Formats: sequence, C-alpha cells, structure tokens
Amino acid sequence: MSYNQPPPAQPTFIGPPAGQPGGKPKWARKRVAIPAFCLIFFVGVGIGSSGSNGDQEKTSSSAKPQPTVTVTETAAAKPAKDDAKPAKDEKPAPGKDDEKATVPNFVGMGLQSAQDKAQEVGFSELTSHDALGRDRMQAFDRNWKVCSQSVEAGTSTSTDTDLDFGAVKLEEGCPAKDEKPPSAEGGKMPDFTGKSVKAARGALDSGASITVNDASAEDRMVLMESNWKVCSQTPAAGTSLNGQPVELTAVKFEESCQ
Repeated sequence: MSYNQPPPAQPTFIGPPAGQPGGKPKWARKRVAIPAFCLIFFVGVGIGSSGSNGDQEKTSSSAKPQPTVTVTETAAAKPAKDDAKPAKDEKPAPGKDDEKATVPNFVGMGLQSAQDKAQEVGFSELTSHDALGRDRMQAFDRNWKVCSQSVEAGTSTSTDTDLDFGAVKLEEGCPAKDEKPPSAEGGKMPDFTGKSVKAARGALDSGASITVNDASAEDRMVLMESNWKVCSQTPAAGTSLNGQPVELTAVKFEESCQ
C-alpha cells in the first residue's frame, strides 16, 4: 500500500525577512569554514605576543637604574720645548763669587771700625792677628788698632776674599813689619828668642813636653803666656825635633832678660 506522503517540512527561520532592518542577506547566512591550521597560527601569535610583552614589562620593572658615568679624555700636558733652555739674551744672576768691591785703606783705624767699614763695602770674611807676633787674641776689638791689611787698599776684588788685619793694642806702636809667629816646619827647633811663650808653644807639637821657668830670680809662675817673652831655650834653634822635652826661660815683655 502506498502512501503519498508530503515532503518533510523545512526549518522555519525566525527573524526579520531579508531586506528589512535587522535582516541579513542570504549570502551572510552561509557559514564559512576556517581551516584549523589558521586558528592554531593566530592563537600562537597571540600567546607569543602576550608573553613577550609580559617579559619586557617584568624586566623593565625589575631592572634598577644604573648611574651614568661620563669619561672625559684629557690630553697629557706636553712640556714646552724651550722651558729648560734659557733665552739667548737672558744672563744668569751674578753669584757672590762674581760680586766685586774696592778695598778701602784700613791702616790707622780702630779694629772694630775697620771691620764695620769692610762689612759696609760688602766684605764678610774678616780675621785679625797680633802684629807683634805675640799671638794675643783680640778679645775686645775696640782696644786694638790696625797696623796692616792683607789686601792692599784700592784693589778691586771679590767680596768673599779674606781680609786679615794686623793689629796692636791702642797704647802700642805698630812694628815696621808684621812679626809672624814662629814655625817648626821641617822638623827643626825654631828660634824663640824674643817671641812670646804662647807663640812658642803654638809652634811646637801639641803633645810636646814643655817647661817654662821665670828667667828672673823671683821664680814667678808664668800664667798669661802671651805677656811673657822667651829668653833662652833648650834644645837650641836648628836642632832636629824628635819628641824630646823643651825647656824655656822667660820674663815679661816690659822686662829685660838677665
């Protein structure tokens, strides 16, 4: 038995008909299939982008700011080529050895005044000695007068030249020539007659054994040897000195030897 059955009913689309507001055209009703690999690609790109941005934000947030160091290169100073070389027209400053002065005439002046004058001119190397050869010390220069000078007056010489003044006490007369102290050069006994006991002692070796006796009958002690003059000596003048003892007799300078 056959039945004529009607065709199955089509599903009814509920919505506004095509062409009305809110309706979709027929082509929009069709579903478009997107391949699976495309979906995987887009998802992967999205995850990568979000992870990269997250790492960047994490790194930037956790990184501490570093101080900025600026290095400036300084050129090394170069010495001037001509610093160590004096200019052609530049002359070295004169030293003391190059300074000169004219020596004044000091004879007849008091020893202290002569020394002051010498220093005013520029001389500073000053010495003095007993012009009578008695080897007395000029303890108070004002009590002495100049009889001679080692550099002749009017001489132009360096200001560091030694100036030596021969002097005697104010009440004494100047000798015609400076009496030089005796000397035992050559190992020979000098002639001490008329010389001061002090000068005789100074001429002999410091270790020499010397005995000094009063030549008068008074048997006085010889204390200030520069005020005593030698009358006799043993050994005699010209004898070779080999360390033997020396004996002297003496009287004061104002006295006569007996």
